[in-house]
Amino acid sequence: MNIVALLQHEMEQEAKTTRKFLSLIPTQNLHWKPHTKSMDMKTLAVHIAELLSWVEMALNTDGLDFAAQPYEPTPIENAAALLPVFESAYKKGLERLSMAKESELEPIWTLRNGETILASMSKYEVIRHAFSQITHHRAQLGVYLRLLDIAIPGSYGPSADEMK
Repeated sequence: MNIVALLQHEMEQEAKTTRKFLSLIPTQNLHWKPHTKSMDMKTLAVHIAELLSWVEMALNTDGLDFAAQPYEPTPIENAAALLPVFESAYKKGLERLSMAKESELEPIWTLRNGETILASMSKYEVIRHAFSQITHHRAQLGVYLRLLDIAIPGSYGPSADEMK
């Protein structure tokens, strides 16, 4: 069993579903949020669009230090800008993953904020974490869309909107 090939396949499948969700976001609702404690739709959508960039980062680095490299989300002005951000992260991540050897998945990768270690895991686990995060946040986005009465596409089978 080739772990790299399995990761590539999973990444391709998640990308198909993620494109469907990102393409539904209306520009007029980018600053909408369902609750005061929630991210606005723009922040959530940009995060989703950028998540696959962690594949390339995990394979090319030993970690990330937010104290040295503060996170700045990709600026967008409208919803149409989301898919190009996503496609860039996807393309770079998939290209790097396709060149990876299984042994590259084993080293430890560390997320920190200065001296504070936030997470330390194998590069394989970082990639799987990115996939889990995209699924998790895409589900959040589905709730946002549902609350705005926008039909939800299926993720792992048809949605209730597709079963009419």
